[in-house]
Amino acid sequence: MKTAFYLAAAAMIVLALALLLLPLLRHGRRQGRPRGVFALTLLIALLLPLSAAGLYLVVGTPAALDGVSAQNQATISIDQALAELRTHLASHPDDQQGWLLLAQTAMAMQQPDQARDAYGRVLKLAPGNTLAMVGWAEADSMASPDHRIQGRARALLEQAVKREPDNQRGLWLLGISQFQDGQYADAAATWRLLQPQLDPGSKVAQAVSQQIAMADARAGVAPAAAASAAEPAPAAAKGPALTVKVSLAPRLKDKLAAGDTLFVYARAAHGPPMPLAVARLDASRLPATVVLTDAMSMMPGMKLSSVRRVFVGARISKSGQALPQPGDLEGDAGVVDIRGKAPIEVDIDRIHG
Repeated sequence: MKTAFYLAAAAMIVLALALLLLPLLRHGRRQGRPRGVFALTLLIALLLPLSAAGLYLVVGTPAALDGVSAQNQATISIDQALAELRTHLASHPDDQQGWLLLAQTAMAMQQPDQARDAYGRVLKLAPGNTLAMVGWAEADSMASPDHRIQGRARALLEQAVKREPDNQRGLWLLGISQFQDGQYADAAATWRLLQPQLDPGSKVAQAVSQQIAMADARAGVAPAAAASAAEPAPAAAKGPALTVKVSLAPRLKDKLAAGDTLFVYARAAHGPPMPLAVARLDASRLPATVVLTDAMSMMPGMKLSSVRRVFVGARISKSGQALPQPGDLEGDAGVVDIRGKAPIEVDIDRIHG
């Protein structure tokens, strides 16, 4: 019964989108754009609601895998339409909407490098396009091995939310960038601007509340008495907690200087190098003991509890930057199971080359 409901709902959305888009496509056709471009537009628009129903089917029953061949046919159709879109853009490089369509399609197909290039073309044509600003920043972070939002991506997000203070995606990503840089109070403030725009009680609103609580905790701010987001705290306490004891090899003690920063981190044993949990301390506190938890994640969705085994390490940064630099001091404990209860010993015993 539920399956029929979801499919019927998807069909109604498809019909509504078709009634909305077909007149626009006819107008664009009269402007000389190729049929494949508009076929791609329809495919993307129609596949969004269908994918919602498809997700339910896949999660709800393994029998949904019988539709793989149909999915392959859809992929071929999208590839053909994409080829035509690229041909169109080669002869019409000033088609801003065409580049936006290419960028959004590339992101949907998990091709962030191509999406970033396409968003870049839009920004050359329209530097103030906030959709392209936010899209470029997101694509750049997805294309980066550590998924950090920095440099031009950070600047574009700041411009976008300045132009559009209600830009939800821009506020979300800017908050992530601030959190990654250790600017926890700023991240919480940015996400609080996003909160009123969300449907109260929705999963998105709950996720944002959790991130605000996490940022406040890292910034040393006491939780508000009336904050409903305080509920996730018990859940965080039930998650993995890695006790890491960090020491500095005696032969490297003369390398320690005032102002050095100690990073203690855990990253997936097999996956991107971005830490799943990281603690930042003054290196003068060595030897130190740190407990790594889900509350110390740098990016939503990438937490200790999302994996079974992690690589645990520590680094003394001379520059204060999260990324390793020549001359930094480092050490590690190798790969450990997140369910382990015994303290993890990390001896900082080498110099980063």
